Order: sequence, then C-alpha cells, then structure tokens
Amino acid sequence: MRLLNVNVDGSFILTTFIGNRVPSYAILSHTWEVNNQEVTFQDLKKGIGSSKSGYRKIQFCGDQAQRDGLKYF
Repeated sequence: MRLLNVNVDGSFILTTFIGNRVPSYAILSHTWEVNNQEVTFQDLKKGIGSSKSGYRKIQFCGDQAQRDGLKYF
C-alpha cells in the first residue's frame, strides 16, 4: 500500500507499506476538479502536480490528517 506523508517543507512523499503493518491513515477520495487538474499518482511519483488546482485538495487533506493526529493519508 502506498500512502502520502507530509515532509517538513510541506511537500508530499509516497511511502510504501508491505504486508499487514500499515499504520492508521486518512482516506483521500473523490475527484473535485476537471480531469486535467486532478493530481494523479504518476504526478506524485514524478514530483510534479503542484501547479494543478487539484493540489489544494491534497494539501487540505494532509492538513486535516495532521489535525486528526494521523501521519499518513
């Protein structure tokens, strides 16, 4: 399973968990933007996508996960 984690600089990093040792995490779902503005898994792997308007959804969810005491989402 791959989960997002927020770096100290505010950027995101994908972390891979194998097996059943997956930590608690928030679920990020739904598409809110037009197709070319959603940040894709490929965008995250390449470290791009922050210029897309859908990036703000990821930022919001990361902030909310931290407020809820979760490290991953």
